[in-house]
Amino acid sequence: MSDFFSDFWSYYIAAIALVGIVWCVWLLFSQRKITKTAGGGDDTGHVWDDDLRELNNPLPRWWMWMFLLACIFGLVYLVLYPGLGKYAGVLKFSTQGELAAHRAAQEQMQNEIYAKYLKMDVKQVAGDPQAREIGQRLFLNYCAQCHGSDARGSRGFPNLTDGDWLYGGEPETIQQTIAKGRNGVMPPFASTIDGKLAGDVAQYVRSLSGLSSDPIRASRGESTFKSTCAACHGAGGKGNQALGAPNLSDNVWLYGSSEGSIVDAILKGHNNHMPAHEEILTPERIRMLTAYVWGLSNTGGGAGQ
Repeated sequence: MSDFFSDFWSYYIAAIALVGIVWCVWLLFSQRKITKTAGGGDDTGHVWDDDLRELNNPLPRWWMWMFLLACIFGLVYLVLYPGLGKYAGVLKFSTQGELAAHRAAQEQMQNEIYAKYLKMDVKQVAGDPQAREIGQRLFLNYCAQCHGSDARGSRGFPNLTDGDWLYGGEPETIQQTIAKGRNGVMPPFASTIDGKLAGDVAQYVRSLSGLSSDPIRASRGESTFKSTCAACHGAGGKGNQALGAPNLSDNVWLYGSSEGSIVDAILKGHNNHMPAHEEILTPERIRMLTAYVWGLSNTGGGAGQ
């Protein structure tokens, strides 16, 4: 309760808490005045079935002490722990502080496990069975939502096991991708290319990767590809990892290889975002995750499938 915008609300809540306890104590002692008579207690005047009378008997002594102890416990608790507005309590306890301490203890324990891997090359880490198990758990927690539990991706999300990389597959590049994230943009060309011409370009793009295509339409689309698309994808469609432009000649497709899918990409574009994880994961975890991802497509380096 330390984030009140006004001291009024702090005092207001503190007053309600204290007055409530004082009222409970007053109520308890006010009921002690009731005495037990020979008839069994004060008659309240309520009668049922002609002879069933409701009597106002004094409180049992054990119940009275339990109630009083509960009030005392409440006061002691409010002195030791937060509960009276902004007052933090003698023990200065907070759930936020407890969570931070718990996280620090967990990170310390995990860093002791990661320590030995910090001295190893990432490719060596990828070959360590325990490191692969740790990396797999990290991957399932933070990456599988997009890339799948088997890391083979889906439409719009890259397959991390096939060795085909938009920005490069070296450990340093993978680590940068995980830490800093990526934002790959394919701009839309609907304002400069009409649907028919986009279909011709799609036929040419399909021919680059050996897919079936109409040679006449592909020849018409080639000049447009070289004047418009080659700036990013290269004259031969081999891509550019510095820009994250995919290789269009290897038959690996992020959104599909049909003419319709390629036309949609040309006319509407794509905007792919890989979120940065440096604010979520510690450097040690990012390194372990890097080794695991690198190992997925480099089984010779020791990572298993």
